[in-house]
Amino acid sequence: MKNNAAKAATIDAYISGFPAEIQRILKQVRTTIRRAAPAARETISYQIPAFMSEGPLVYFAAFKNHIGFFPTASGIRNFKKALSAYESAKGSVRFPLDQPMPLRLIARITKFRLKENRARANTIRKNKHIVSGKS
Repeated sequence: MKNNAAKAATIDAYISGFPAEIQRILKQVRTTIRRAAPAARETISYQIPAFMSEGPLVYFAAFKNHIGFFPTASGIRNFKKALSAYESAKGSVRFPLDQPMPLRLIARITKFRLKENRARANTIRKNKHIVSGKS
């Protein structure tokens, strides 16, 4: 879907670049992610909305016929069965615009990614203390 959203500096600006019905869906997705990860930082990355918490959490974007949801490869892999009804790739899934948005699934995947990022960050911090000789 080509529009001014590709040049947006904020998620609000990104969403406002779409027709009203697509805006409504994008706002639902954003709210769902925000509720699942309330402390995550919103940004634009790769010219699409992104949420960050201890690194990249999830991304989403509007296209002509679907909403793309990008929870990284681990998010797709760990929800393979639940996502089997949708077209997906290594790190992305397509939710068709003519079907209800699976908001509960988006929330579950976001919470999984949050937990995964926290665990990785804690491991990195722990290893830094071991390497530096701190206990």
